[in-house]
Amino acid sequence: MHLISIDDLSVADIEGIFQLSDGFLEVASRPIKKVPTLRGRTQINMFFEPSTRTQASFEIAGKRLSADVINIKGSSSA
Repeated sequence: MHLISIDDLSVADIEGIFQLSDGFLEVASRPIKKVPTLRGRTQINMFFEPSTRTQASFEIAGKRLSADVINIKGSSSA
């Protein structure tokens, strides 16, 4: 599913998003901010344009979900 507009969401969808966000607030308040959602999986990030903030954000998100994270720069891939 690709979210293009909030108009595509039902009230139940929006309420579900808020419930999920409450859970993430609880995780963010912990000393160790990790959950096992992606444990045992690998997340590969490929960036074709230099963007330190975006790359760092994706890497942090993957690690907080317990994924093994690999970053590949588009210019260095063959």
